[in-house]
Amino acid sequence: MKVYRSIEAYENTGRTAVTIGTFDGVHSGHQVIISQLKNAARKINGESVLLTFFPHPRMVLYPDDNDLRLLNTINERIKLLEKAGIDHLIIHPFSKEFSRLSSTEFVRDILVNQLNVATLVIGYDHHFGRNREGSFEHLQELAPLYDFKVEEIMAQEIQQVNISSTKIRNSLNEGEINAANQFLGYNYFIEGTVVEGNQKGREIGFPTANIKVDEWYKLIPAKGVYAVKVIIDNTTYKGMLNIGTRPTINGTSETIEVNIFNFNENIYNKTLRIEFYQRIRNEQKFEQFSDLKTQLEIDKEKTIQVFQ
Repeated sequence: MKVYRSIEAYENTGRTAVTIGTFDGVHSGHQVIISQLKNAARKINGESVLLTFFPHPRMVLYPDDNDLRLLNTINERIKLLEKAGIDHLIIHPFSKEFSRLSSTEFVRDILVNQLNVATLVIGYDHHFGRNREGSFEHLQELAPLYDFKVEEIMAQEIQQVNISSTKIRNSLNEGEINAANQFLGYNYFIEGTVVEGNQKGREIGFPTANIKVDEWYKLIPAKGVYAVKVIIDNTTYKGMLNIGTRPTINGTSETIEVNIFNFNENIYNKTLRIEFYQRIRNEQKFEQFSDLKTQLEIDKEKTIQVFQ
């Protein structure tokens, strides 16, 4: 897969099958679109092109709304799309100026003149261009004029999987990891750097690695304890992870701490990938450290059972 950081950087001269969208999560619904895109490319003996945007359009059009969190960082999205098997990925910088392109300008100047589209694959409810004025019906009018075909992914195909990035975000915000993973088609994950903590876990026999996620917009699931797998230098370990403010020690800021089973190495400054499997319980405050230790032993046993 070739990656381009703007539409202008794209140089392929052959005929293409193109799809457009933010593709946050690259979830099971997106996989339906990507599968049809690859089929469309084979039919024209051409190559598949996925046009996506960064920053997310909502971040640009509503800069004061800081609530949006994404399922993937842009680097995670690239890796997932590469795994999906497309030929070309264009990540175009989204801007207010870009958002003002009319739907006709978008089709003529970008899809036709720059991407050389032969087949456009879009979802049944896709809108594009200034004020979302472009629709499937509008594309059908423009297609014969500019010599390309439009393949619509029918409502029932999307509704069969009944998935949206918003639905997955809501599941994660509620701590419903099983539902989120089912929608995604893979285990939700975060990646972050191990930073120094306060060593309290070590004192009670449960040392933890404190994880700092660099991208502020990456969605962190609801507070609580989770059964996770931790990938360090391509080796996978089981563990349990806590997201929360550590109320037992009167903490105030939210932390992400993972206790890795059967592991005792210095991993400060290393990057870990953490995959979520199941939520074990809510965050709780304990009156005594001994109560916390007892609960952690119960949590560990439950986590081991998850992986059995």
